[in-house]
Amino acid sequence: MSWVSFAALFFATWWVVLFAVLPFSVKTQDDDHDVTLGTVSSAPRGPHMLRAVIRTTIATAILMGIFYGLTRGLGLSLDEVPHIIPEAAQTPSQ
Repeated sequence: MSWVSFAALFFATWWVVLFAVLPFSVKTQDDDHDVTLGTVSSAPRGPHMLRAVIRTTIATAILMGIFYGLTRGLGLSLDEVPHIIPEAAQTPSQ
């Protein structure tokens, strides 16, 4: 895998992990019992995006490190992952 492919996979994985990490450790205005007039009580209290970005980057780096270790270190590839429909993976006989 080239570094461009690795960077593209890192970028795509980063976005997926970001949406998984966003809800963690968010304090709402209702949790603090201090709702700002004109906002909903479930709105986040204060900025939390920097923490989410840092956590996302760390989690993605760990996931990509595992992926790199499996592909380069152990020599595994995506071709060795079982297919959902085994008949679709077989080449047609001539």
